[in-house]
Amino acid sequence: MSRPLPPGTAVSLHAPQGGLPAGTAGVIVASPRDGSVYGVNFAGRVLNVNRVHLKVTGTDLPPLAPHDLRPYVQYACVMGSRAFGLSTDASDTDLRGFYLPPARRHWGLGEVPPQLEFAAPGAEAVYWEARKFVLLALKANPNVLEVLGSPLPVLVTPVAQALLDIRGAFLSRRIAQTYGEYVRAQFRRLDNEQRTHGEVRLKHAVHLLRLLISGAHALRTGEVLVDVGQHRAALLAVKTGELPWAEAERWREELQRDFGRAAAHTALPDHPDVEAVEAWLVAARRAALDW
Repeated sequence: MSRPLPPGTAVSLHAPQGGLPAGTAGVIVASPRDGSVYGVNFAGRVLNVNRVHLKVTGTDLPPLAPHDLRPYVQYACVMGSRAFGLSTDASDTDLRGFYLPPARRHWGLGEVPPQLEFAAPGAEAVYWEARKFVLLALKANPNVLEVLGSPLPVLVTPVAQALLDIRGAFLSRRIAQTYGEYVRAQFRRLDNEQRTHGEVRLKHAVHLLRLLISGAHALRTGEVLVDVGQHRAALLAVKTGELPWAEAERWREELQRDFGRAAAHTALPDHPDVEAVEAWLVAARRAALDW
């Protein structure tokens, strides 16, 4: 049996706990005499966390609190319904983007969190660490590709502008898989919900329909479509249930056929331009040397 971790041990979360995301750094303040639950201080908030959810960071340096790294956010944009052209008076404001830690933090003994999260009434902000952000984009993650294409930027530093200038490097035929396969799998779940419970999550259905529209556009034009306001009336009719589910299903089938045609005739390359993205990341790290 391994020895208990002593108070003062620096740890991070393997998985989300108590509303904190995975990767959040903390310090053990109470070790169990029996059992495996530790008291961990996360930037002033103490949680009881099972040992299986903790990763020892190998240092007793104070953890990097999200607010300490917020000044290093390089890119922030409005996402969610406001960026999609589907907002109402009740819509929250969601901010997304990335941050670039200074070299002294990134190269030090402590670990920088994979993402920063901030929440306030009616607002939520998530900023990925730069490397994680571009890795997700290279995999054609729809959420991250849309962040790069948001029509509502809030903060764009020179480092971020350099990335936006090459955002086409992330686009490839992988979109056909990441958008198309995800949507198909999720609609199978919605169909099962309809058969089993007689109802579906309409808000999620709108999200999937929007992805089909956006994905087909990207495959045809090489640009990610974020604002789908031209389809606002139809999408909101699905969300409110005003459009019968049978008609929404027919629209979905039509959009999936269109997505398939776009995928079959796309001029996008088979793979993203990894070299261009890596060159940007190296230059960005160099820029952070003196921060």
